[in-house]
Amino acid sequence: MADGDPVVVKIGGARAVDPGGALADVAATVEEGIDVVVVHGGSTAVDDALERMGMEPEYVETPSGVVGRFTDAETMDVFKMAMAGLVNTDLVTGLRNEGCDAVGLSGVDGGLLTGSRKSAVRVVEDGKKKIRRGDHSGRIEDVNGELLETLLEDGYTPVASPPMLAEDGVAVNTDADRASAAVAAELGGTLVSLTDVAGVYRNPDDPATLIERVATPDEYEELQDAAEGFMGRKVMAAEEALAGGASEVVVADANADSPVRSALEGGGTHILPAALGGAE
Repeated sequence: MADGDPVVVKIGGARAVDPGGALADVAATVEEGIDVVVVHGGSTAVDDALERMGMEPEYVETPSGVVGRFTDAETMDVFKMAMAGLVNTDLVTGLRNEGCDAVGLSGVDGGLLTGSRKSAVRVVEDGKKKIRRGDHSGRIEDVNGELLETLLEDGYTPVASPPMLAEDGVAVNTDADRASAAVAAELGGTLVSLTDVAGVYRNPDDPATLIERVATPDEYEELQDAAEGFMGRKVMAAEEALAGGASEVVVADANADSPVRSALEGGGTHILPAALGGAE
């Protein structure tokens, strides 16, 4: 992390992630004079809200092996309620209780996250590739960096989340890992992706096999091979962040002591721009 670079902290929405320590450390990092933007997910909160309403969460697998939520119109309404109404408000409240002047945003606010809406998604069901229509999701193509920079310059800590605003004027779901990557790329900062494990493991079941540093194409290929399940999305997001101009990506443990500063000081898996040189 270079002096003066902003830090984008992605706080995951997994059930095993306790955001309290991360929020306290974000506040401490801001107190040290470092600009921080928080981007969060909320998969657990959305699933819980769906189940309370008698709806079954639906996840699909893409041909590339990435698992994600299928968001129809009904699910989208619950998604907006849970993300902006519950998770974002709770995180902003937590930060303000830590003395941090946080302000909550969805990707729709101020056109923060905009892009194209997917008319359909390719999925794998029962081993066969299929096309699913009716999905309310999109791909981020633009980040309103001026909005974030204005808030940071005025002393605020933005706390942002999906949904994004599609080009047809509809709020749609988008992956929070990729949203954090887009923000880090726009700001040219360091992305700290906090999750429920200490980083990317060579053996997903063995924390002793943590990959600490990825700085060459060969090391990046090893990282891709090791990233299974939800970690595949984080590695994909890391590549997008670095290719777009982020200075570094760190995947680290949200439940560690001082998780943000620990990650910036060497904890977790550090992925550097040089890792993409020649990588496919």
